[in-house]
Amino acid sequence: MGQAFNPINRRALLGGMTSVGVLALAGCSSFPAFSLEEAVRRLLFLSSDRAFSRLLAPGGFWDDSVTRLALPESIGNRGGVLARILTGPLLKDRLQRAFNDMAFDAATRAAPAVADAVRTIGVRDALALIRGGNPTAATDFLHQEMGTSLVGIMVPEFGDAIRVSREPLVGQVLAALTGVDVGGIANSLALQADTAIFRAIGREEAAIRADPRSTNDPMLIAAFGLK
Repeated sequence: MGQAFNPINRRALLGGMTSVGVLALAGCSSFPAFSLEEAVRRLLFLSSDRAFSRLLAPGGFWDDSVTRLALPESIGNRGGVLARILTGPLLKDRLQRAFNDMAFDAATRAAPAVADAVRTIGVRDALALIRGGNPTAATDFLHQEMGTSLVGIMVPEFGDAIRVSREPLVGQVLAALTGVDVGGIANSLALQADTAIFRAIGREEAAIRADPRSTNDPMLIAAFGLK
């Protein structure tokens, strides 16, 4: 699944985040006379673009402790089942990694939804989001506005990935569990992935705020470069 992903396709999936931000910037002939709302959107476009660039790279979820998905509670809490099937930490990690690999397709579906939300979101009190002192304020606002919409998008992707998984351990665990369906596991993974995506976006937002000049973006420099 994820191994065959072409980085060029990622740009298309993100819905042209960067290009839209540049178009917004083009309407500003001088600084600091620009829209604070546009600055927040530009911040979110760039933060999201960078976050999905990391998440959609090989090992994007698994290799990062901030975004790594844990075993779903419906599996992890059933020690007897895992004890019989997963005889050591290496096998447990193997199962966890399989679920993290499934997050690639889910995040691929989530990326355009985030881009669309950034384009259309109504930014309330943009000045507070820029100057309020919270390094992830814009990301937190976006997450609040989107609610659990990404979860709904990603659940079917996780469900399909679980059903067609080539990892034998996934099939063994599902066969051994009783009272747990694929949908429940998919929902648990989607909830974790939703949290991971916004954590990744927030981390990029904080980095941009800390060093706006590194973006070479006049709008972001003007909005966040003045301390």
